[in-house]
Amino acid sequence: MTIVVVGCGSTTPPSTIPSSAPTPSQTAAVPSPSGSLTPLSSAELSAIYTDINAQVRTIRGLDEKQPVQPTILSRDEMSALLTKQINEDTPPAILGAYERLYHALGVLPPADKLSDVYGDLLESQVAGLYVPTDKKLYVVSKGGGVGPIEKVYYSHEYTHALQDQNFDLVGFQPDSLADQSDRQLARQALVEGDAYVTMTYWLQQNLRTGEMGAIIAAGNDPEAKAALEKIPPLIASQILFAALNGTVWALGLQMQGGFPAIDAAFADPPQSTEQVLHPDKWASREPPIDVELPADLAKKLGAGWSIGLQDTFGEHQLGVWITGAVPTAGLPEPPPDAVAGWGGDRMALLDGPGGAWAVVFRTEWETDKDAAEFEAGIAPSVQNAAGPGQVLPGEGGRVRWIVIGSVDAVLARVSGVLGLAG
Repeated sequence: MTIVVVGCGSTTPPSTIPSSAPTPSQTAAVPSPSGSLTPLSSAELSAIYTDINAQVRTIRGLDEKQPVQPTILSRDEMSALLTKQINEDTPPAILGAYERLYHALGVLPPADKLSDVYGDLLESQVAGLYVPTDKKLYVVSKGGGVGPIEKVYYSHEYTHALQDQNFDLVGFQPDSLADQSDRQLARQALVEGDAYVTMTYWLQQNLRTGEMGAIIAAGNDPEAKAALEKIPPLIASQILFAALNGTVWALGLQMQGGFPAIDAAFADPPQSTEQVLHPDKWASREPPIDVELPADLAKKLGAGWSIGLQDTFGEHQLGVWITGAVPTAGLPEPPPDAVAGWGGDRMALLDGPGGAWAVVFRTEWETDKDAAEFEAGIAPSVQNAAGPGQVLPGEGGRVRWIVIGSVDAVLARVSGVLGLAG
């Protein structure tokens, strides 16, 4: 499961984008002399946003099929909205299963609730939000007015509205991908990367030099950075990958083929984070290997065992699990060498009687060497899990299994059922 939030936050776009797109007319900001924002009338707000809409459409080259006007929220109101979206978009059973998974992997402290972590992450990082299911756009404003920061956030969110009207963002992340986190992340990287590229072109062409300082300061907000550092890296990476790696990837498309190249990607989206991380994999459309786990795994384990969830982690999440780090300087981190040559993977969380549990990964790699490097790289993370674990070879030289159990007896039982030598 990934955090599918169509919004923008305090993350500064990682690349400087050349001002090669058409230049629309300037839009003045409205800060008061003291630096606080002056509340504006509905008519004044509407005029500002109407201008930005036209400017963004000129840059992005997409038509507005339905009028768009934002709702201005305070930070507390945005926090309440994000909590509501998490509760509505994520079934409690799924959220609970991922909480158990992250506890088992040792990446979420045992006392922490995943819903609280998601809420803290989004509250600290999201300053604007477009909700495709409701067709509503929200922007945070501390004083109820509109300054350069609010305008930049709005240009990002308005891009999401245009994406939705032209490409159907709800259909772009269908329910069929609910157990395909890697594919979800790759698609979200396109959605967010496109919006960040468009936003950056907009701010370059429409903000004065003095106003850029406010944008840079917002991207270096120490409170937001401190909040981010408290979030487990594997969870934080889900929102940062789309913002950082997605921007670099989308910029590459736009520089080569203009925004029509990004339009084409919505029709033929990336299938894995590997394709986003490695331009050559995207250029060749190298597909991920469809990895499957035994369908009767829970049955073979015996009475009381069931599959809590299945998912595909992909190169990005496996890499973050290994490094335990997220970007801190506004630039995407390259994946570790241990996940180079990723081919595919499949994970299952197994719930057993009396609180027993197990986690199983089957991973496939492009070469025997890639598999061996992954085994060495992931071993420390497996040893730091909440229960005993092993990295074991599978058939051939390109398969590696990860098996983690709540206790040694569970580890041995699961490994035996899978036919793996402990």
